Amino acid sequence: MHPPLPRGFPPRPATMEDIPRAVELFNAYSQHYLGIQESTANDLETEWSIPKFNPKTDIRLVHNPENELVGFIEVWTTSNPPVHPWVWGRVHPAYHGKGIGTYLQSWAEERAKQAIPRCPSGARVAYRTGTNTTIEPAKRLFEAAGLKLIRHGFKMLIEMDVLPPGPTWPEGITIRTVKDREAEIEAIFRVDDEAFKDHFGYVDEPYQEALAHFSHWFLNDEEHKDPTLWFLAMDGDKIAAIAICRRRDWENENYGHVSSLGVLRPYRKRGIGLALLHQAFGEFYRRGKSGVTLGVDAQNLTGALRLYKRAGMHVHRQHDQYEKELRPGKEISVEALKE
Repeated sequence: MHPPLPRGFPPRPATMEDIPRAVELFNAYSQHYLGIQESTANDLETEWSIPKFNPKTDIRLVHNPENELVGFIEVWTTSNPPVHPWVWGRVHPAYHGKGIGTYLQSWAEERAKQAIPRCPSGARVAYRTGTNTTIEPAKRLFEAAGLKLIRHGFKMLIEMDVLPPGPTWPEGITIRTVKDREAEIEAIFRVDDEAFKDHFGYVDEPYQEALAHFSHWFLNDEEHKDPTLWFLAMDGDKIAAIAICRRRDWENENYGHVSSLGVLRPYRKRGIGLALLHQAFGEFYRRGKSGVTLGVDAQNLTGALRLYKRAGMHVHRQHDQYEKELRPGKEISVEALKE
């Protein structure tokens, strides 16, 4: 049994037709707490249509008596195995303190538990969620539900008043952009997947499923459709590193965004990552952008945070990640680097 909702506040599943009202709710929330608009219809259309995600079973909405959307939560169990379901929710600031968040969090936990049978026997299962570190009501809600703070993430930003330094490439490394995103997406995915095996939370997935999710996001999102913002560092005909960029940051159209920066292990510590950042910064500056953002785990295992600071970026926002164990066992996601 879930905690009760106020009388006249019915819950129901979502459909794609709910996207416009969901965008309004998300932006009312982010405007109230952060002074930004965090969502667009394009973002949600891309997310809700990703393979294995079903708005009917994976989302719950709560409406007020006037049929306005005031509560939302989604549970992501699309990874295989789904040992760390991801939960993300919003309650309209005008409706805090009515038990809506408590109800939605309870529903999400039960939904996350349904992923346990799909996980290997003996594997630890824990659902995770998070919030901007300044949003106290969300943190209190998580703590009341028994979640524990486990990690921090940073949104990094460089603000550009003048043209940034140009890239310096190691001997033998050249740079090019993508000519045909669909034709090259699998080769790019291989580099991204291999590079991120050294990152906290990585779970090895069946190749075709992981490729399908990667391809869906980067080929369908409108802001990723410019191939001249997909940078490949080449060693001959082999991709050594990638920087896939988004035309605009979610919260500020005057900023560009680096969505994925990955360097294969044999090519690390040669300055390729820094050169890719300078390549992206310079291109965005030439396009009239005043800044560039990217996200990073604050305790990144590969030293990426040091790289970003060396490139002139600073912490713009902090995100706190919380977790609640659903089944004890062996942790199969990456927590430390293998020697």
